[in-house]
Amino acid sequence: MTSGAFDFAPLLPAGLPPPAAKWTGLAKYSFVGGNNDPEKVPVEGLIDAFNAVFRREGRMLATYNLAHGPQGYRRLREFLTAKLQRDAGIHCTADDILIVSGSLQALDLVNHTLLQHGDTVIVEQETYQGALNRLSRLGINAIGIPLDRDGMRMDVLASTLADLRGRGIRAKYIYTIPTVQNPTGTILPETRRAEMLRLSHQYGVPIFEDDCYADLVWDGQRPPAIYAMAKGGGVIHIGSFSKSIAPALRVGFIVAPWDMLSRMLALKTDAGSGALEQMVLAEYCTPHFTTHVPDLARALRAKLDTLMESLNERFGTAAEFTEPKGGIFLWVKLPDNVDTLKLYQAALKAGVSINPGPEWSTDKAYSGSRMRLCFASPSHEEIREGVAVLADVCRREFGVPVRIANVERQTRA
Repeated sequence: MTSGAFDFAPLLPAGLPPPAAKWTGLAKYSFVGGNNDPEKVPVEGLIDAFNAVFRREGRMLATYNLAHGPQGYRRLREFLTAKLQRDAGIHCTADDILIVSGSLQALDLVNHTLLQHGDTVIVEQETYQGALNRLSRLGINAIGIPLDRDGMRMDVLASTLADLRGRGIRAKYIYTIPTVQNPTGTILPETRRAEMLRLSHQYGVPIFEDDCYADLVWDGQRPPAIYAMAKGGGVIHIGSFSKSIAPALRVGFIVAPWDMLSRMLALKTDAGSGALEQMVLAEYCTPHFTTHVPDLARALRAKLDTLMESLNERFGTAAEFTEPKGGIFLWVKLPDNVDTLKLYQAALKAGVSINPGPEWSTDKAYSGSRMRLCFASPSHEEIREGVAVLADVCRREFGVPVRIANVERQTRA
C-alpha cells in the first residue's frame, strides 16, 4: 500500500470471491467464452432497427421501463410469446415473461428466490461454469448426474432422487440445459424430457430449464421445451439473445408462473434492464429472426467442421470428441495424462486460450483431461492456426499428440 492510501482490506466481509484479475485482452487464438461469430452480427439490420424505433419511441426513454412496467419492453415480450410457441411449443402470454440482463441475471434471480446456504440441487455432471460458480458461492451442494450422447441419464437421476429422499433431503431444483447442452452439445430426447417431468412430479422437485443455446440446432428441429410439456407446471424456463443475435446486448428472459415470477421481480432491484437494447431487438427480430438464425447456424456449422478437421489433422486419435448437434462449443477429451488446467496456462503463454474441463464439471477427476473449445468467434484461418499451436504446446508439455512431427513434415511437403 502506498503512503497515504486508504486500506479497505479490514472492512471487507468474509466469504468474498478472490479479486478479479485486470483485463489484458483476448488471446490471439481465443477458444473461450460464449462469444459469437462477429461476421454474423446483423449490424446493418440493427442500425436500421435502432433508427426506426428511436425515432418512433425514443422519447419513452424518459420513463423508467418505457412505461411498460418492470417486466420489460412489451413489444419484445410479445415477440417472445410468438417465438416460444413456434420454436419450443410454449404457450404463454407477455405477462408470463420477465426480461433480464442476460441469462446470468436469470440464474441469480432463480437462485436467490429458491436457495439458501446448505441446500441441495441437481445438475448435469458437465454443465455451465457460470451456474456452478454461483452455486459454490452460495454454499449449495450440487449433485452432478452423468450424461451420455442423449444428455442427462434418467436412470441415475431416478436413483439420486430416491437416495436423497431416503436421507430426508429434498433438492430445490433440477438444473438442465436440455437443448444443445453446454459443454457437450447433446440434445435431450422428448422421451427423456417426459421421464424427467415424471420424476420431478414424483419427488416434488421443480425443473430449471436453461434454453440459451436452443436456437442453434443444426437442422432447425428441436424437441418441445420441458416447460411446454409440463402440464402441471413446476418448470422455470430461461433463454437469451446472446447466442442468436449478440452477447454484448445482455438481454435474456425468464418464463415462469406468476407466483414465482412475482418473487423474482421483487428481487430485481436494478430499475429495469437496458431499454434501448430491448427496443432494438424487438424491432429487428420481429421481421428478421427466422431468416437470420438459420444463416448464423450454417456459418457456425462450417466453423465446427473446420475445428474438427483441424483437430483430426493435428491431434489424430489423441483428441476424442462427439460431434455436437448445434451451438458454439466442442467438448474434447485428451489423453489421461493431460491436465487441461496446466495446459490452459501453457497454451495461454503461446497465445491460445481454452476452457479447461474441471471448471465445467462437478467431477474434477473425470473432466481433468477434457477441454471446451468455442469455435464461433475465431475465423476459419484462426481456428486452423490456433489448433496447430495448441497441438505443439500439448506435445511439448505432455508428449501428445505423437503424430505432430509427421503432420508437420507432410504439411511442409
